[in-house]
Amino acid sequence: MKRILFFVFIALMATSCVSLKKVKYLQDAENYSKGDKTEFPNSHTTDYRVQPGDNLYIDVKSLDTKTSNPFLANQTMGYQMSTEAGVYLNSYLVNDSGYINFPVVGKVMVKGLTVNDVRDRLQKVVDEYFQFTTVTVKLVNFKISLLGEVERPGTYQVYQNSINVFQAISLGGDLTNFANRKKISVIRKTKDGSSIHTINLLKSDILTSDAYYLQPDDIVYVEPMSNKNFTFEAFPYAILFSTISTTLLILNFLK
Repeated sequence: MKRILFFVFIALMATSCVSLKKVKYLQDAENYSKGDKTEFPNSHTTDYRVQPGDNLYIDVKSLDTKTSNPFLANQTMGYQMSTEAGVYLNSYLVNDSGYINFPVVGKVMVKGLTVNDVRDRLQKVVDEYFQFTTVTVKLVNFKISLLGEVERPGTYQVYQNSINVFQAISLGGDLTNFANRKKISVIRKTKDGSSIHTINLLKSDILTSDAYYLQPDDIVYVEPMSNKNFTFEAFPYAILFSTISTTLLILNFLK
């Protein structure tokens, strides 16, 4: 009986542990090392290009506040601009044809342009009407969703021009111990529907993947390891030792 209990204990210990090889990111990074520096020359940031259905927050400022008023006609005065709802309600929707309806100017084609390109185009258009103006353009609907084996799954608003998959995971408090880091799915909206990119966080070639930098409305799904049902996130050592001790005491008493 003691031998049986010993082997049961060893088996439980083996199944309850998660190997470091399954949770360590970028395990092959040392293969790219040059001295103390690791470089990935192929990694790059892909600037997001505006698509129909996007919302753009556009602000036009001028030394003469009167000249700015026509461009602020889209603003809803009942909402504070400092709130997320206020910024959204005061944004410009890109229609199905790729245009925004800008005050005074009329329709402006923005489809396929980066946010900086949209700013430059609008700046050139506004300069034809008024002088000493500054145009600011922000993408309002940059949100990503984290699902599956994430500490804090949910939808997160991104307040920057780009975000990579590691930064996104950090927003959710990192992955759980039982996340399958070899198979992360990035579900991305495309003009033809949706696409799924599968990436491996254990390999350094993720830095060259098209899914390394996320795009608005991307969904990151992290599936669990196949052996999750047979493991414990916090192994109950106290309960196990107590059970073994009680069993041994009963056996000694029966003897």
